[in-house]
Amino acid sequence: ASGKVTFFSRSKKRLWMKGETSGNHLDLVDIRSDCDNDTLLVTVRPHGPTCHTGSSSCFSAAPGNFLGALDALIKQREHDRPLNSYTTKLFEKGARHIAQKVGEEGVETALAGVVQRDDELLGESADLLFHLIVLLRARGLSLDDAVAVLEDRHAKAAEKAAS
Repeated sequence: ASGKVTFFSRSKKRLWMKGETSGNHLDLVDIRSDCDNDTLLVTVRPHGPTCHTGSSSCFSAAPGNFLGALDALIKQREHDRPLNSYTTKLFEKGARHIAQKVGEEGVETALAGVVQRDDELLGESADLLFHLIVLLRARGLSLDDAVAVLEDRHAKAAEKAAS
């Protein structure tokens, strides 16, 4: 009813809402059962780290985990502004400069997709993703915010297809 993910805690012997003490709650996006109805797959939008260790996930090999960790690192770099950091230099030059870098990397990625080898396409794609995350952070947004837009579009397309 709250839209927040709640578990039964064996150690606490009660229902427990993730984030009730840390504030790092999970907004429910979707919940599905497997073919035997004995396992649930819960898709969430996390608010902060999801693991008690402070990691973005309790599963180090979870899909998308590295991008989430990179987003968190960029957020930290924006806050701390370490010396000799390329990310710090980008933030100090401002959103307009970062947006220009995203444009450059987008063009380079498109060109690599047409005329270069796969390894060059992957390298340019990585550069584009990095600079895009920096731009989102420079504007007070996150990668999760962009993913939420994609999830919303996907849900609307699925609803339209079902009707």
